[in-house]
Amino acid sequence: MAMVNQHFLELQGSYLFSEIAKRRSKYMEQHPDANVISLGIGDVTRGLPQAVIEAMHQAVDDMVNPSSFRGYGPEQGYSFLVDAIITGDYHRRGIELSNDEVFVSDGSKCDVGNIQEIFSQDSIVAVQDPVYPVYVDTNVMAGRAGGFDTALGRYKNIVYLDCSADNDFKPALPTERVDLIYLCYPNNPTGMTLTKDELKVWVDYAIENDCLILFDSAYEAFITEEDVPHSIYEIEGARQVAIEFRSFSKTAGFTGMRCAYTVVPKELRGRASGDNLVSINELWNRRHTTKFNGVSYVTQKGAAAIYTPEGQAQTKELIEYYMANAAMIRDGLQEVGFTVYGGVNAPYIWLKTPNNMSSWDFFDFLLKEANIVGTPGVGFGTCGDGYFRLTSFGSRENTEQAIARIKNLSF
Repeated sequence: MAMVNQHFLELQGSYLFSEIAKRRSKYMEQHPDANVISLGIGDVTRGLPQAVIEAMHQAVDDMVNPSSFRGYGPEQGYSFLVDAIITGDYHRRGIELSNDEVFVSDGSKCDVGNIQEIFSQDSIVAVQDPVYPVYVDTNVMAGRAGGFDTALGRYKNIVYLDCSADNDFKPALPTERVDLIYLCYPNNPTGMTLTKDELKVWVDYAIENDCLILFDSAYEAFITEEDVPHSIYEIEGARQVAIEFRSFSKTAGFTGMRCAYTVVPKELRGRASGDNLVSINELWNRRHTTKFNGVSYVTQKGAAAIYTPEGQAQTKELIEYYMANAAMIRDGLQEVGFTVYGGVNAPYIWLKTPNNMSSWDFFDFLLKEANIVGTPGVGFGTCGDGYFRLTSFGSRENTEQAIARIKNLSF
């Protein structure tokens, strides 16, 4: 009989969003007439931009004729999309990239989960707490996390960077040796951001301490404030120490289409046996081309259309729609006395639960009393207990109704 990977058995409980879905389904079975509004899982609800649809229709037509048919494409992405990414997302911010530093994929969740494969098993990993669960769980699966300390609710070999109201949900630098640092800004789940000066502190730390930053900026398109960097490569020296992950999922409604990209600068080096230095870019390219067949031609044509003038205008409308929802949630919660974070540069609103309720108790309360589904903060780490995440990705009507229901609750 085949032996299983023992580290999978070290994962704690159900994956957060699976548990949310299970609790919602159970409630719906018991209350089939309930009108449940979901502001929990960060899935979008608006349709794709028209420019994207038109480009994909044309791409489907291309697949009919032998002269324009596309079979296997380059695993790293078609040049028409890679060029559009570099020009649209980086050149206009004064950042230079070459085509072989951009890797198109089917999702930033996949990339932030897979990137750890190219690093040694004894690498010391640092994560923010609260944190997107995939960062932790994939390192558990790889065997880096050590045993789980039930009393602390944490893995013994992972370095946790506490984020709380006391530090405005912005972590302090590690006080012990680490190799890999996962940072997510705008942050999921708290919705908080770093200024350029604050992010420079992390880049300088990584340079001085010979470590690597894995920078998840999937929500950069939602930034509204001037001093918040859209890319870590706006910071001097970041090309030496940072990998950046981007996604079209929330930016242009691609959650069902699946398209994202990762930037791996050629300056990045890792240490091999014998203290030899090797190219991180080449390692990721090897992994990417071995385990991934590329995003479909039709999807990539749709993604490239985001960067056309029409696509940019239509995408801007989508983002403004969701950010108007965020403002509505934020203002409505504050009006009834909640302590609220986020919702300014991100589509997530992070709230303090009332009356010292635990995160899951508030989840059950909100589901039962208001028929609203959100995300318990403790699902993102121990520092998230007593907090709760709502998303602005619902429809305007559902968002308005959800806030009206919350305003009628008695706490």
